[in-house]
Amino acid sequence: MKINKYVEDLKVKSAAELNEELVAAKKELFNLRFQNATNQLDNTSRIKEVRKNIARIQTVITEKANA
Repeated sequence: MKINKYVEDLKVKSAAELNEELVAAKKELFNLRFQNATNQLDNTSRIKEVRKNIARIQTVITEKANA
């Protein structure tokens, strides 16, 4: 249910807002990978979660572009 709510929130946003969110998610992923490489990351499952969120954002952007 939590994921469906996140996707529904994404579908309501404009293309510009989606691009901003995509940039923010990619920055977060970079920071998480950096922390993981320096052994400072406690919750390594967060990397997988952020990668999936990036894919969700890109999917919604593609759907809006094709519509």
